[in-house]
Amino acid sequence: MIMTKQWYQTLAESSITGKLIGTDTCLQLLTDNSIELLPLLDAAFQVRKYFHKREVTIHIINNVSNGLCSEDCNYCPQSKSSSAEIAAYTEKSDEEIITEAQQAYDAGAHRYCMVYAGKRPNRQRAERIANLVRTIKALYPIEVCVSAGIMDESSTILLKEAGLDRLNHNLNTSATRYKKICNTHSFADRLNTLKAARCAGLEVCSGIIAGMCETPAELVELALMLHELEAKSIPVNFLLPITGNRLGEPQNLSPQYCLKILCLFRFLNPQAEIRVAAGREYHLRSLEVMSLYPANSLFMDGYLNTKGKSRKDTLKMIIDAGFTVKSDKSAPELLLHEVKNTEEYKSASPGLKSDADLHPARLKGLS
Repeated sequence: MIMTKQWYQTLAESSITGKLIGTDTCLQLLTDNSIELLPLLDAAFQVRKYFHKREVTIHIINNVSNGLCSEDCNYCPQSKSSSAEIAAYTEKSDEEIITEAQQAYDAGAHRYCMVYAGKRPNRQRAERIANLVRTIKALYPIEVCVSAGIMDESSTILLKEAGLDRLNHNLNTSATRYKKICNTHSFADRLNTLKAARCAGLEVCSGIIAGMCETPAELVELALMLHELEAKSIPVNFLLPITGNRLGEPQNLSPQYCLKILCLFRFLNPQAEIRVAAGREYHLRSLEVMSLYPANSLFMDGYLNTKGKSRKDTLKMIIDAGFTVKSDKSAPELLLHEVKNTEEYKSASPGLKSDADLHPARLKGLS
């Protein structure tokens, strides 16, 4: 069955007007091979453009603590179940955290994301986080998001009073699949943390990791759940094959399928900040730039424990596709700052082929 132009247009119009797209259509979007990618991306872009124009919101992560985690999340190199070779440390100094907040702001980040390893913060750590939030917000015009594990309402209220903008706690996968991914805490623990954040008046940031053997129906379930939670920010991660993790190769993550997942989350969460997160470069490959049509946000400077592309290349991608950056500095200004001292800036001329490039047979002794 070939989808008509009107079918794609109906997806866009339903999403923009707040009409929830039916589950059957959502499943069809992920599974029907007759659905063409470009018209689908165009429909998702109509929604993205209506609510977010052509802006891209940049996030930069700071691993305030790293590794030494008591949890057994099988996708995470910081997990106690992982033998991945990561740099482990308990916590950075206040001075280092605040300096990195300034560096994030100077790089064009709209939001600075402080991430703590571990199951839950004790009262002392929660108070220290609150003081850091208060200091950073007083020094720099940047939004702050914190991810610190499972939290109750008293802790989320403390952070709200300190000026925190958002609390992150990803659902990651469906309730039915969660026990196959982690046993040291439950899906309900994660859900209750998000509810505590909402009760405290914090914006909710929560996303997923695709590629952990979940079904299309589970992805639809998660997208609808985040809609019900009124998540303001939804990072869509794609599982990375990290040596030492219990979870091995990601399942069924072709570039086209990844883009369809982003479109699904855009249609069901039209006003949310949809962030193309970890795995962007690895799984989307040559189609990476197309992710900006459903998504309006991305990470710069890499992810929790894996590197991403350079700031320069990320900014070039944004500019070349005709998007802008949500910052008090323009994307070209930010790019100029990144490349002004490099050879690329001094000479933009493309490299010329050498004699060896022109006569490759000689190198193999064939001439």
